[in-house]
Amino acid sequence: MGVHQNFLMENSSEVLGSKGLIKKNDFLRIIVQCLYSLGYNKTASCLESESGVSYKSPEFQFLESHLLNGNWDNCITFLNSIRDTFGETMDSALFLVLKQYLFECLSRGEDALALDILKKRISALKVDRSKVHSLAINVVLLNDVESGVRDGNVVHDLRRKCLTDLEKLLPPPISVPERRLEHLVETTVTAWVDSCLYHGSSNPISLYEDHKCGRDQIPTVTTQILAGHRNEVWFVQFSNNGEYLASSSNDCTAIIWKVLEDGEFTMKHILCGHMCAISLVAWSPDDTKLLTIGNTEVLKLWDVETGTCKHTFGNPDFVVSSCAWFPNSNHFVCGYSDPEKGICMWDCDGNEIKAWRGMGMPKVVDIAVTPDGEYLISVFMDKEIRILHMETNAERVISEEHSITSLSVSGDSKFFIVNLNSQEIHMWDVAGKWDKPLSFMGHKQCKYVIRSCFGGFNSTFIASGSENAQTHKRPSDREKE
Repeated sequence: MGVHQNFLMENSSEVLGSKGLIKKNDFLRIIVQCLYSLGYNKTASCLESESGVSYKSPEFQFLESHLLNGNWDNCITFLNSIRDTFGETMDSALFLVLKQYLFECLSRGEDALALDILKKRISALKVDRSKVHSLAINVVLLNDVESGVRDGNVVHDLRRKCLTDLEKLLPPPISVPERRLEHLVETTVTAWVDSCLYHGSSNPISLYEDHKCGRDQIPTVTTQILAGHRNEVWFVQFSNNGEYLASSSNDCTAIIWKVLEDGEFTMKHILCGHMCAISLVAWSPDDTKLLTIGNTEVLKLWDVETGTCKHTFGNPDFVVSSCAWFPNSNHFVCGYSDPEKGICMWDCDGNEIKAWRGMGMPKVVDIAVTPDGEYLISVFMDKEIRILHMETNAERVISEEHSITSLSVSGDSKFFIVNLNSQEIHMWDVAGKWDKPLSFMGHKQCKYVIRSCFGGFNSTFIASGSENAQTHKRPSDREKE
């Protein structure tokens, strides 16, 4: 036939850009495609006419013409002619065309021809066998043949849908991938953001200049001092939606602060009920509930809207040391200081769902669940880190040389950091691809528990406190990815 050979040839040797890497015809094709996708059909058509470049290749136009006119043999011959070049993709394309051909045969009462297409042509294709079996069942039951399929408009619409599906399936340069220009621009913008150390927003980015945030994006100025506790503040954490801040104190209370539209904070609830200092708070993913842990004491579940305690977990014999929520906001895990209790999963009604315990389990220091809910990460008094896959129960153990004081997981569930009493922060990958961690130093940690966390857009930096009254921020170098 010869038409299919066009895609193997360059229509023009013209290039664009200072480095000469952009083919002019390719550039024009994706611009025209973009204009059509945005609804500027007249402008797109005008550009095609003026430039002499259509976003539809000659090969695709050939296929379009024959498919819309029901010239099935020509369509099939064309797809078979490029089968050796594009492999199994063409089998999927042939499946779409033959399926449409088959149902049109059925609609005309040509059952024998339809069955012949199914047995001799479709069955020979290298496609998912479940699709072939499903199609065979539909042929028998006639489920896919609509009552109005004989109508010319309906037939045209079905053929047009088949063509649209083919356009998404056929490889370039026969077909341009959907919304190609948007994809290229978004890839560039994403690269800007990924390389921007100080980026901290999900807002759209201007295309007028290369993006780069300055150091002023990192908050360094005190704008408000929140007074409400009567003793040392031990822990603070923003809600996931950023509308609240929870703080806990040595005064045995926790406070929920409301963030107003102007950025100011106002006190919403004072949570009373613990007999000891509150060492940790944890927001549920939907921000409707808050967990608080009393130091060497129990864990309490609070309703954020009303400020009332909904349930108390634990007792003086089994001290809760840490906790973490699962993504559904209905279940959470607690780590205990006694091996007999170990780690327990609870629901919000106080029912124990699952437990990991035994005399071989040391005291739990801290615990976390990855935001995607796939992994449970625990750190223990014996310097061990255990990463448990919740679905397969596969467990990986990491042994640190120094005692671990805290644990934090990145928002994308790919990394976690641990603070060591050797005044180091180690970052590990959750999947276990790294043999050694990334190490960060500079903060001071001798007497107190110093916690670190990921910060910035896509967890691009690590923030940690320090006993020298300073806050340290470091890029979370993730080149090992």
